Amino acid sequence: MLDYLKQWYNRKFSDPNAVTLFLLLVFTVAIVVFFGGLLAPILAALALAYLLDWPVSRLMSIGLSRLLATVITFTLFLAFAVLAAFTLIPIVWQQSTTLIIELPEMLANLQVWLRKLPEVLPNIIDQKQVNELMQGLRGRAVGFGEQLLTLSLNSLVNVVSVMVYLIVVPLLVFFMLKDRDQLLLHFSRLLPSNRQLISQVGQEMNLQIMNYIRGKSIEVMVVAVVSFLTFFAFELRYAVLLSILVGLSVLIPYVGAAVVTVPVLLVALFQYGPTATFAWVAAAYFLIQILDGNLLVPVLFSEAVSLNPVYIIAAVVIFGGIWGFWGVFFAIPLASLVKAVLTAWSSGVEEQRAAN
Repeated sequence: MLDYLKQWYNRKFSDPNAVTLFLLLVFTVAIVVFFGGLLAPILAALALAYLLDWPVSRLMSIGLSRLLATVITFTLFLAFAVLAAFTLIPIVWQQSTTLIIELPEMLANLQVWLRKLPEVLPNIIDQKQVNELMQGLRGRAVGFGEQLLTLSLNSLVNVVSVMVYLIVVPLLVFFMLKDRDQLLLHFSRLLPSNRQLISQVGQEMNLQIMNYIRGKSIEVMVVAVVSFLTFFAFELRYAVLLSILVGLSVLIPYVGAAVVTVPVLLVALFQYGPTATFAWVAAAYFLIQILDGNLLVPVLFSEAVSLNPVYIIAAVVIFGGIWGFWGVFFAIPLASLVKAVLTAWSSGVEEQRAAN
């Protein structure tokens, strides 16, 4: 056993570039795990900088300086963010409050409809199963209300921190865009000389993360807008709130769509009852999910969807447990990073052995 481990160690760590890559990964993971909370504003600013770097590059390609391109892009982004905040946040807050108030009545009506199922499907569903289902739903509803209350109290307590983030993050984004080349040069000086594999993985992941953030932002907006137009056409209540939830659900691969389905169908069932209109709303919603998964995602993430769904779900669970929201958001590029590191590591070691 010890001989096998020794052979594996000599085979994998014979290349100094592989050792450097391994140490850099260990150091980065340790920093994020132990100081992830402190790094949250920097991670948010980095994600926004990746998103806005594309329009900055396009403006530079027509002859504008980086400073002027950054000022134009950043100004338009701030204007859009302020407009969205003043138009959407009041509506979302009002609809969220109303939904919480009406949630007990929704569950009561759902219980009435479920109690009729044993009469309609006596050979499939019995009263005991309905009671267990309702007990579980009531428990989840109570837990959901407690989480919302806790979130509201925490938001009031952390309002100063939020205000600080609203100032710090935009400043970080602006200077990350304006001084991108200088920041990359300073970072490269910190790396050791044996960094061939680091450069190989870094170039691949830089392009992939940039494409991923841009594609994910487009996916969120497209899904949210299409969902809103669909819900508005059916005159579904809480259309703005539900469409935003459906749009944000794409941030969590596979799992998000399953979670957000419950409030959408519950609201539709409460408003229309078990009627044909409810069936049409449910069909339209599932059609949006199908088109998103089978048309929009392959177009936006042609490389990312080549990952097996098992790897993606495992990445969501593992990285989400370690880094919270940012681990979930970057689950696909992090899974791709692991794949790129293993590929570069194996190829680097093979080249080293072939050279010897």
